[in-house]
Amino acid sequence: MKLKKITIAIDGHSSTGKSTMAKTLAKRIGYAYVDTGAMYRAVTLFALRNKLIKGDKVDEKALKEHLKHGDIVITFRPTKDGKSVTVLNGRNVERYIRSMRVSNVVSVIAAIGFVRKEMVRQQQAMGKDKGLVMDGRDIGTVVFPDAEMKVFATASAQVRAQRRFDELRSKGDTTTTFDEVLANVTERDRIDSTRKESPLRQAEDAVVLDNSNLTFEQQDEWLYQLYLERAKC
Repeated sequence: MKLKKITIAIDGHSSTGKSTMAKTLAKRIGYAYVDTGAMYRAVTLFALRNKLIKGDKVDEKALKEHLKHGDIVITFRPTKDGKSVTVLNGRNVERYIRSMRVSNVVSVIAAIGFVRKEMVRQQQAMGKDKGLVMDGRDIGTVVFPDAEMKVFATASAQVRAQRRFDELRSKGDTTTTFDEVLANVTERDRIDSTRKESPLRQAEDAVVLDNSNLTFEQQDEWLYQLYLERAKC
């Protein structure tokens, strides 16, 4: 079967495993992968480390200046096992951007217009030659509205919270409670869906993937078959 090079956009709610499914698909079909959520998490980590966030208030003027002067450089570095890590200003920050400290305020940073515009600019530059899998909140609606394959991932809040809770436990977090994670997931859904700039919504031509009751193998095969269908010449 002859296949054309396409752009694959995977959007959806937090903790649906978008990054994992996108990475797996990209590796299987030989495409580049970009985790846009990690980009917003990296900006959030920078803001936290530079004391630009107090409570849920952001020093937007200072953050804008940092972005303007190129103080926040985000790249992705491949690892020996075929995965990738997020690099902020030359340092691997993958572990730090997944913390609850970042999770609790990333939606606030991601709702800022000038932050989104800069991230979208960088994302569009990365995907100008197609052959790319990108996941996030607004990939199929804003970043690549003409993507040949669009997926909207979802699952129940309880299922997503349990996945996030298990992930935190596996990384050594023994203090965060399940109720705290569930509250975080629910609040992020609210902020992501109601924000003024590029709110989370399903693109009209996106295919819904509810993975509440799917195994990883079933999910990966579903995505691969959809890719074959959309990439067929």
